[in-house]
Amino acid sequence: MRSDKERVAEILRRLERAYPDAKLALAYRNPFELLVALILAAQCTDEKVNQVTKELFRKYKGPEDFARAPQDELERDIYATGFYRQKAKTLRACCAALIERFGGQVPDNLDDLLTLPGVGRKTANILLGNAFGKPAIGVDTHVLRLAQRIGLTTQTNPDKVEADLNALVPVPQRTRFCILLQAHGRQVCTARKPKCYECVIADLCRYPEKTPAPTIRTGRQKPRTARQIIAKGGNR
Repeated sequence: MRSDKERVAEILRRLERAYPDAKLALAYRNPFELLVALILAAQCTDEKVNQVTKELFRKYKGPEDFARAPQDELERDIYATGFYRQKAKTLRACCAALIERFGGQVPDNLDDLLTLPGVGRKTANILLGNAFGKPAIGVDTHVLRLAQRIGLTTQTNPDKVEADLNALVPVPQRTRFCILLQAHGRQVCTARKPKCYECVIADLCRYPEKTPAPTIRTGRQKPRTARQIIAKGGNR
């Protein structure tokens, strides 16, 4: 039986082969844009955030623009991301802190990032790993769900899940591990009805309620699963 570290190594290998082009879903060009996108992404899809920030970053070029923006105007500009009143307050406060304490630059270390309004460990670690190239485990909803299902943690608190994954994932691969879990979580290991029958790491997963393959009726023949039909070369 593989140890958890051995399972992680194999999971990384298989998911890398399955998603060689996987990358962070949020669109950004610099650390500041990623910070803004992450704040807007709370309770919102990455796709919707990308739609909003495409126009937002044309209007607001940096922290000064956000800090000076009237609350009601910024609310209108980010309305589509939901919870727009609180997000607008958070963005303005965060940008004011960047200007006052960090010269308008996003800090590149965990301790300083955590002092910014709206920035918790998840946001800070995603920033460090993707914008600054400093490997880190950012526990978003996909990483949390998959880590639990696969059996890499029994924790529900994201900070404790982060600690468990840090103990298993080699430092250089931590950011990549999260990106691969996110890709797999979107395409296969979805929140509802995961496609366990299509999963490349199913044999490494300890999820007890694996979804069975759907059956396909083929005329008068007995129902067969999609996998059986593919194995036999089609519906013959």
